[in-house]
Amino acid sequence: MSDFIVSARKYRPATFQTVVGQQHITSTLRNAIERGQLAHAYLFCGPRGVGKTTCARIFAKAINCLNPNGSEACNTCESCRSFNEGRSMNIHELDAASNNSVEDIRTLIEQVRIIPQVGRYSVFIIDEVHMLSAAAFNAFLKTLEEPPAHAIFILATTEKHKIIPTILSRCQIYDFNRIRVEDGVEYLKYIASEEGIAADEESLNLIAQKADGGMRDALSMFDKAVSFCGQQLDYRNVARTLNVLDYDTYFNVTELLVTGRYAEALIAFDGVLAQGFSGQTFMAGLNRHMRDLLMAKRADTLRLIEMTGTLLERYRVQAEACDTGFLFGAIALLTELDGKIRQSSSQRLLVELGLMKIAGLGQKKNDSLTPAAYPLPELTPRTATATTGAASPATGEAAATTVTSTQATGAAAASTAAKAAPEAPATRPTVPATAPAAETPVTPVTPAIASPAASAAESAAESAAPEAPAAESAGPTTERPVAPAPAIPTAETSAETTAATAAPRPTAPVRQEPPATQTAGPVPPQASELSRPEPPATTAAPQTSRPAAAAKPARRPLISGTSLSELLSGVAPEEPANEETADEPEVPAVDPDCAVKLERARSRILALIQQRRPRFVAAFEQMKVSGNTISLSVPTQELREEILRTKTSMLLRIAELAGVRGMIELEIAVNEQIRAARPFKLEDRVRFITEKNPLVAELRKALDLEAE
Repeated sequence: MSDFIVSARKYRPATFQTVVGQQHITSTLRNAIERGQLAHAYLFCGPRGVGKTTCARIFAKAINCLNPNGSEACNTCESCRSFNEGRSMNIHELDAASNNSVEDIRTLIEQVRIIPQVGRYSVFIIDEVHMLSAAAFNAFLKTLEEPPAHAIFILATTEKHKIIPTILSRCQIYDFNRIRVEDGVEYLKYIASEEGIAADEESLNLIAQKADGGMRDALSMFDKAVSFCGQQLDYRNVARTLNVLDYDTYFNVTELLVTGRYAEALIAFDGVLAQGFSGQTFMAGLNRHMRDLLMAKRADTLRLIEMTGTLLERYRVQAEACDTGFLFGAIALLTELDGKIRQSSSQRLLVELGLMKIAGLGQKKNDSLTPAAYPLPELTPRTATATTGAASPATGEAAATTVTSTQATGAAAASTAAKAAPEAPATRPTVPATAPAAETPVTPVTPAIASPAASAAESAAESAAPEAPAAESAGPTTERPVAPAPAIPTAETSAETTAATAAPRPTAPVRQEPPATQTAGPVPPQASELSRPEPPATTAAPQTSRPAAAAKPARRPLISGTSLSELLSGVAPEEPANEETADEPEVPAVDPDCAVKLERARSRILALIQQRRPRFVAAFEQMKVSGNTISLSVPTQELREEILRTKTSMLLRIAELAGVRGMIELEIAVNEQIRAARPFKLEDRVRFITEKNPLVAELRKALDLEAE
């Protein structure tokens, strides 16, 4: 029979100094022993395999040692030797998982009364204390709160939340931490050196990570790896033994994904599946690998990786080759797939799709094409010389004829200019020019807007004005102020200018300054929404009355109708002539027959509400009409707000349905009595149904039905 002892028992710590990864616990207990400040009850809680029971045994042996070395046991006195040989009568261990009844607690209480024969304390270590029943906990409360002076209880558990609060309040609680990977690797190195086993650091890192913070699990895996590999632990063989994917797999797949080689990444994933690993295991490991790479990009987060030695250096090197955006995208994608893979009918396809998406992120990162390689085409204006130069010969001839006739008589020129001015839309108001010095008083001019065509015609009329002074002084006339031609055209080239400007120009109208009027008299309203009220004119001549049929002011367009492409091409769209139209009848603000029309259309309104908004039917059945106001009563504020949200569209539809020409108002009042008046009792419901349909009462009599 072999004398082999597993490493978890053989190398179990025997002193506080050899406990791994629990310095905060061991320091507190050692100080309590040195100062003699011992509590009567302790609770050790934490994950499995972190040293709870080990610390309880070391503590029990130390407080009973006859010749302690500070806070450590001497291991030479009778108490220490009896403990090491397993024959101590002062230390009692109880498994609460199998002794969890009230009878077991009663037996424990009887043992507590016995005074220790060797040593000063009777220590009771109760492991897995959370397994005690509720009755056993209650039976244990009194003894735990006030035990004898020689009794000390040490409770150990992995699930502190299952212990009742009355037990927790009677104990000093010590929380044990998970053992860090670095601490686990160092302890495994110590054991390997003691056993004469050669192990590379990657193998020990893999074992420590697989143990997930439990040293007992790590030692069990170490023994298993030694049994498979012998005296030389190889990284690949250890990975095969523990049935985990090695780091090389994740490093290689990550390198393929960063460079965008998705086909090779899919082949590598197929090899992982061939080894017997599931897609979920591979995806979880790859996600953890991406997270570690992200942590390795910064020096202050490097300690979060829990790696040591050459493996940590490999992570740092690969992290430098990976973009932060790529790592963030890969982690987000893998985390999303991890939640979907359990419900997926094809896990392999889901993982492969995720790998291709991550490879796409890597391809975008390595794409050498820049936006400068694809310049936008230049936006150049198209020439329209033929369009503007040969714009409607007939129009040009007509314009020339107009100018010639204008030169004949000044009155005809003024009339032509007045008719040509409305053809162009107004753009913006102009600033009145200062009138030249003259003996005749000048009437203030209302600002007006002139188009290029009108400006040319008016310029021709102005040049012909000195030839016909008699026409100007013929009598007081009602003239509209005109604007001069834009900038360069003169009297000698007026005909050419008029012919050229007969066609629409591509540029916006230029702000012009109108000249002073030649005659005194009232100024009619201008075709502009921005016209100011006409000030009273001061003149020596008698003022004439306003014409009987004044022209209706034309509405000024709010925006330009010229598109960007037309401006670039040099051709502006033709503006429609601003012709005078007949006055339209104005719609009254309130229809005088509004109430009558609404009452006539009540049934149609209810049918419309029933079709569009069934929830509003009860309110509109009791609506009251007063003038142009509809009054409603609703039982709740919520229904009122719901009606108000659809108020505008609903009133427009009602006005159209009833033929109301004018404004309709809607008033809604909240009346909670409407809700209180609903039938709740049996007799109220029967009466309510009978009122709605009197045939129900006859049906009850005919079939002899009860009210229920």
